[in-house]
Amino acid sequence: FLDAAALTMNYIVAYILLFELGGLSPGKSVLVHSAGGGVGQAVAQLSKTVEDTVVFGVASKAKHEAIKDSVDHLLERGTDYASEIRKISPDGVDIVLDCLCGEECNRGYSLLKPMGKYVLYGTSSVVTGETKSILSAARSWWQVDKVSPIKLFDENKSLSGLNLRHLMHQQNSAGYVARIFDTVVALWRDGKVTPVVDSTWAIEDVPEAMQKMHDRKNIGKIVMDPSMEPKPKPATPAKGKAKSIDKDEKKKSEDESNDSPPPSADGKEKEEEKKASS
Repeated sequence: FLDAAALTMNYIVAYILLFELGGLSPGKSVLVHSAGGGVGQAVAQLSKTVEDTVVFGVASKAKHEAIKDSVDHLLERGTDYASEIRKISPDGVDIVLDCLCGEECNRGYSLLKPMGKYVLYGTSSVVTGETKSILSAARSWWQVDKVSPIKLFDENKSLSGLNLRHLMHQQNSAGYVARIFDTVVALWRDGKVTPVVDSTWAIEDVPEAMQKMHDRKNIGKIVMDPSMEPKPKPATPAKGKAKSIDKDEKKKSEDESNDSPPPSADGKEKEEEKKASS
């Protein structure tokens, strides 16, 4: 079940990005953002089915240890990774796979070699926390250079996009997606790809699972399992019950105070002598 859930979405997307739009062939290089995510790990594995492919992956530092074996060159999110890539590959890369959008588009496009292909398949930089921010979306749009068709023509570069959800509902696309799925399943059966599953969640725990994904804390695919029981929620006493508990505690404290013995006569005399001397 877990492998099927991961293959159905992540590997179909990754395959289309690399082979249908990116034109991956032996000796080429790929830059993928969010390399520790479900699609990022699928891209890394599928890239390795092609001889002499070099994979550059951008991910948060906390994920580097877990994904170091699947990516040739790991780069830290939030750093000047473009300069680091230039040190390794002065001419840049052949394929850039961008799920972020925003200012990353400009950096990624600048890294493309002649005949390079830039593929946008997400806009996760527009999402902040639990909700989409209109200000964030506007800022991301403003930061993206408007690419002229003439510029693409002059620089011998290609720009494309993929939205699998929309593709599934577009005319005559079902057969195309089914063909890609069959290809991916064949690779899985041959042991050439192995889905990476970060965690499984009950349907009732969707908000927590989504928050983990938005916070970019997952390594691989997050799977919702209908057969799982939801996580137990911390018990919170009802308002009426809480008030009753507070009253009982207060009464108990008062009773203990009333039960305490009065000060002795000697103690009173010493206290009066102390006051007189002062």
